[in-house]
Amino acid sequence: MELIEPKIAVRVRYAPSPTGYPHVGNIRTALFNWLFARHYGGSFILRIEDTDVERKVEGAIEEILHSLYWLGLDWDEGPEVGGSYGPYFQSQRLEIYRPIAQQLVREGHAYPCYCSPQRLEAMRAEQVRRKQPPGYDRHCRNMSQKECNQLEAKGIVPVIRFKTPLRGQTKFQDLIRGEVVFENGTLDDFVLLKSDGYPTYHLANVVDDHLMQISHVLRADEWLASTPRHVLLYQALGWEPPQFAHLTMILGSDRSKLSKRHGATSLLEYRDQGYLPEAMLNFLVLLGWSLDDRTELFSREELVKNFSLERLSKTAAIFDMNKLHWMNGVYLRRLSAEELTEKAMPFFEEYLPAQIERPLNRDYVQQVVSLEQERAKTLAELPQLAEFFFTPELVYPAELLLSSGMDKEKAGEALRIALQKLRMVEPFDAASLESLLRPLTQELGLNTGEFFGLLRVATTGRTAAPPLFQTMAVLGKERCLNRIEAAIERLSVAKESSE
Repeated sequence: MELIEPKIAVRVRYAPSPTGYPHVGNIRTALFNWLFARHYGGSFILRIEDTDVERKVEGAIEEILHSLYWLGLDWDEGPEVGGSYGPYFQSQRLEIYRPIAQQLVREGHAYPCYCSPQRLEAMRAEQVRRKQPPGYDRHCRNMSQKECNQLEAKGIVPVIRFKTPLRGQTKFQDLIRGEVVFENGTLDDFVLLKSDGYPTYHLANVVDDHLMQISHVLRADEWLASTPRHVLLYQALGWEPPQFAHLTMILGSDRSKLSKRHGATSLLEYRDQGYLPEAMLNFLVLLGWSLDDRTELFSREELVKNFSLERLSKTAAIFDMNKLHWMNGVYLRRLSAEELTEKAMPFFEEYLPAQIERPLNRDYVQQVVSLEQERAKTLAELPQLAEFFFTPELVYPAELLLSSGMDKEKAGEALRIALQKLRMVEPFDAASLESLLRPLTQELGLNTGEFFGLLRVATTGRTAAPPLFQTMAVLGKERCLNRIEAAIERLSVAKESSE
């Protein structure tokens, strides 16, 4: 549908519940709200919906804040910032909700419900047995005031339920889906206020969005089924509802619901795995939004400039770890050697084996990082790719030295001659090494693949490494000579054992 440009100040909110750590799905919601606000020069509000006390996860609020900080999604109002519409924790707003729930009761839009948990459980079991849709049976809907007084005299504290119209339809315009229609007969009388005085999501969400003057609600499509309830609440309270936009689902690569096996871990796990926030931001925005059918890499400024709801997809997005891996590699290669070293140092300190001497030499790490930058896809991969630059002794089977097809005797002889020549090389830099080793290849009657492959294994313990001459130059003369001597010895021992 065609989007009408906002005529009022844009005020959007990200309203997570601290019942778990934020994953890519709900952080994508935060990102789209942030981009929408920044594009129109509006306000991005952070509100913590922490009324589900039983399911609250320790540390989840801090994880939410750190996730937003990591991605650079700054908020204009909310925790640690303040604002004119606070408090921004729902648990600090409890005194607001009860009077509104009681107002709805007085005006005939809601009613107290005294049903015990045991009765509700038995009711649900009977509905399941009869294969009926689940929902409250409205047992208390038409209870008289006298009956209510008698039950409350017994100490029963009721919940408050909304009196959903039994007939008709509830309609609303979704900025992504167009007109959405729900039959009122499919909606039950949902709880607004629990017996402990805490509001449900439905009541607190509507009240806070109204009082905080939220203009647009951009949220996951899992909340689409709740929207007619919210629209009915707005109507009952005589309030103008915000505009709604329900974001499509994110699916795994096998098109099933996104789960941990697809990569739906908490956002900060990606940080800890060595993904860059710039790459993660770029990747997340493409989960449901696109500028065109070819552009994939965007700066933050470009995203703010071009973001619009018209370009949001109406079909589910696919979470592709391979694409994230590729994209992060692109962003790593855009960094200068100094920037990459700064970001990579904590990963080298953490992931290099304990026997490697600490503290690490930063200048040496920068030389190593410069060589591995083309191959790495994450910061955490760098220490794995580069471990041979730091380890005192290489560990690999003698057979690896023969991977290019030479026999033990020929490989050993080639290494002995190379060792003799390399002892005389000064300076021990890439240009000098190339000037020596390329002609030596012909003298030995080998091709470059055979000889350079042999030297690569001897000096790195691996068949795949950065360019040979630069690698040897960074390793240094002493380390290279020692490793080639060790390779000769390894071949000699292997030859004797085979005889």
